[in-house]
Amino acid sequence: MSKPLYVFDMDETLFDADCAVLWNEFLVEQGIAMQPDFLDQDKRLMTLYAEGKMDMEDYLEFSIAPLTHVPTERVQQWVEQCIDEKILSRLFPQAQTLLADLKRDDIQTIIISASVSFLVEAIAKRLGIDVAMGIDLELKQNSFTSKIKGIATYREGKVAKLAQWLSAQDNSYTEIHFYTDSINDRPLCEFADYAYLVNPCPALKALGEKQGWKQLKWSL
Repeated sequence: MSKPLYVFDMDETLFDADCAVLWNEFLVEQGIAMQPDFLDQDKRLMTLYAEGKMDMEDYLEFSIAPLTHVPTERVQQWVEQCIDEKILSRLFPQAQTLLADLKRDDIQTIIISASVSFLVEAIAKRLGIDVAMGIDLELKQNSFTSKIKGIATYREGKVAKLAQWLSAQDNSYTEIHFYTDSINDRPLCEFADYAYLVNPCPALKALGEKQGWKQLKWSL
């Protein structure tokens, strides 16, 4: 009997936006991130990410800086506010329908994202997805630091984190289906049995055409 597992990247796959960018915009709008060029720096780093050239440690050092002296509980309150005000409206209808169909059929779904886990887990919960993997951060005096805890869910790290999770499950899945938009996810596309490319970046689109991966055009 077939027992599939559906795995989703989050940013620009389920959503018509990068949720981490929306979060950083929220931090500026709320007066939490005070650095004058904060969003310009974010844009520069996201360009590197799109090219598959971003250093995750550099990105985290930049993006977590406004939160390093804020209690984690307060950060979580801001995350919920950001989800309500900026993120949920950007969910692709096609993603919403697919997730509802999978839930109806009792098929396990997972989000695995290179965004920080406090953002990924909160968004996944709103989507009814109970397994969410993002980049875990070490805490210091009940505040987030930019130091990565465990496996970073970025590039090959997504495969390692998913494999770690799979090894701890009682259920063995017969096939893995993976949805993404980014060339950074090439390792997980190759690890999965089926890869689906949602509005893929040029590099992933070209690779997908060679590999015969299904390409999807989703829109709001």
